[in-house]
Amino acid sequence: MDKYSLPLKIFLYLSITVFFIFILLPFVEMFYASLRPLKHIFRSPYQFYSDDLSFWAYREMWNTVPLLGRYIFNSFFMAITVTFFTLLFVIPAAYSYARFNFPFKQGSLWVLLAVNMFSGAVLLIPLFKLLRYFDLLNTYFAMIVPGIAFCIPTSIWLLKAYFEKIPVELEEAAYCDGASRMDILFRIIAPLSTPGIAVTAIYAFIQAYAQQFLFAITFNSIREYMPIVSGLTEFIGYQSVKWNEMMAASIVGVFPVLIVFIFLQKYIVEGLTAGAVKN
Repeated sequence: MDKYSLPLKIFLYLSITVFFIFILLPFVEMFYASLRPLKHIFRSPYQFYSDDLSFWAYREMWNTVPLLGRYIFNSFFMAITVTFFTLLFVIPAAYSYARFNFPFKQGSLWVLLAVNMFSGAVLLIPLFKLLRYFDLLNTYFAMIVPGIAFCIPTSIWLLKAYFEKIPVELEEAAYCDGASRMDILFRIIAPLSTPGIAVTAIYAFIQAYAQQFLFAITFNSIREYMPIVSGLTEFIGYQSVKWNEMMAASIVGVFPVLIVFIFLQKYIVEGLTAGAVKN
């Protein structure tokens, strides 16, 4: 920012401020809705702040939906599992695409990219038949397996681009020392690729967390296996919707994502390959 003139700096800071206002304002309003009494949420004229704010909804939501804690655990467990297996499959696959030449390499990459053009809703019926054939309906696997399948294509593209930036000279030096291909991947390339792996892990986690609703309502009918995104529908009654409790539960349900960001953010900004090879 130091190289820019003062008017340009002011314009950039104002643009960033406006951007963050539009991004954060819905979350601020969601938080305020969770603090308001239900009868005052749609009060007219609109009041951003009032004297009747309380955390009552955060206490009552556990009574309205007794399995809310189980739903939050299910979402976190399934997202973590999807992320783990996605990385397990993607790291060697992305390394192979980055370093090896094999038949149909480019064609298969474009096929992987084309897979992401299909919405999960388009593939619900084939996936339902496949999961029913393997007797995976009404289990955690009914949401974990499709989640992994949808995360792998984009994750390969993300990690492949990062692997290609790592100098080949590092691998050649390891070969001279007698290291095997797997040693090079997991002892040299993977540690140097921690920022790229962190970004891929965050993408897989959020993708799995967001897609759980679609898979849950289609492949699962047992409440004990439901994620938080489908559990929120229990705040919708026949004649009313408990919006304040739903907003409170939504905020609590977002915490696992925030925890992942807090834990991995330092790896994203670190340049672990800086200075690895010197001319």
